[in-house]
Amino acid sequence: MRKLFATFAVLCLLLTISATAYATNGTNLIGIGPIARSMGGVGIAAPQDAISAVFANPAAMCFGAYCPGSEFNFAGTLFEPKPQAKVSAGGITASANSDEKVYAIPAIGLSVPIPEAPQTLRFGLAAYGVSGLGVDYRDTKLDTTVTTPAGPVPLAQGIDTQLQTMKFAPAIAYQPTDRLSLGLDLQIDYSSLDLGSGSTFNYGMGYQLGVIYKLTDAVSLGGTYISPQKVKYENVLDKGNGFSANLELESPQQVGFGVAVTLFDKLLVEGDVKWLNWSNAQGYDEFGWNDQWVYNLGAQYEVIPKLFLRAGFCYGANPVKRNQNFNGTTFTTVQGTTLPTYYYETFRIIGFPAIVEKHLTAGIGYEFSPKFAINMGYVHAFEKKIKETGTFLDGSPASMESKLYEDSLDLSLTWRF
Repeated sequence: MRKLFATFAVLCLLLTISATAYATNGTNLIGIGPIARSMGGVGIAAPQDAISAVFANPAAMCFGAYCPGSEFNFAGTLFEPKPQAKVSAGGITASANSDEKVYAIPAIGLSVPIPEAPQTLRFGLAAYGVSGLGVDYRDTKLDTTVTTPAGPVPLAQGIDTQLQTMKFAPAIAYQPTDRLSLGLDLQIDYSSLDLGSGSTFNYGMGYQLGVIYKLTDAVSLGGTYISPQKVKYENVLDKGNGFSANLELESPQQVGFGVAVTLFDKLLVEGDVKWLNWSNAQGYDEFGWNDQWVYNLGAQYEVIPKLFLRAGFCYGANPVKRNQNFNGTTFTTVQGTTLPTYYYETFRIIGFPAIVEKHLTAGIGYEFSPKFAINMGYVHAFEKKIKETGTFLDGSPASMESKLYEDSLDLSLTWRF
């Protein structure tokens, strides 16, 4: 019991940490923890640790390798995004690399049996940095002005942005039969947004439903649904007249399906398909995001007892819509705030380049004992570019583009008790 209380204390401490992540599948990381991430982000049908179970499918807590005991995971990701941008407008062409930073993203997870019903009912708890994006082009060539008849104006808006979200997720799973498990988690979001005028923080809330059915001991099917989760950021959108406006962003509803197959008692192969409804998510719909289909494929092979090798691939089409031949002399309204269309486009393309599509992953894990294991992973998101052409504020030709690729390293420590 003292171990359990200590674990909860660590969870509460983690909630005070602000973690930044960058866009992978839209604004979402492909997975949480090195096991899931090194297997291409899979986990709906057969998560391999407690942290991935709460994140990917809470129903999996009843089928984890730690059952009927308990498991605690502490994980961290070192995330290094590489955004680049170029803008041509008003007779000026400027390009720059965003300020290079390595971000530390913490995550912890817990799964324990409920004492009165250890075989059929389990409780889980997780906290993790799960989503975000942003750039920092301050003091670069993009951070300049263009001379117009009305006076100097910025070459681009959205050169300093940051969105970050941490989730706190208590979960419960119920196993009515040997082959069926049902799960539910409550997702409490703590999120901040900075569009260059300072950060503003607020909370959101939603839930996830999950189910897993084992066709055989070697074949599992899984399904999940995640509700939309809205956060209101106050006084964050610059109206250009000395005043700021509120902005609401809603993480989209998601539906996912997965299948996992174990071959020869050593090889686990898993595939997931997820649909993210960005086009109906408040804020993202107004910034022109398309719905996204995400495909995850991963494998884990037990080379020798206690040693596991992992690899995977993830593909999710870029959700950011290209508004080719935009008219920069007009105005666009976002949640009651009117912006010049040219600056609206630089916000979309330069400030929020959530465009990477292909991820290649690999990892390794070793169980030092039945009670302790270490897992490591690596994820590379291949470079993707988005480019638009249109007109500047005065009607002259303009173009803008962003490029992004990402690298990350993952490590977790697992204790079973």
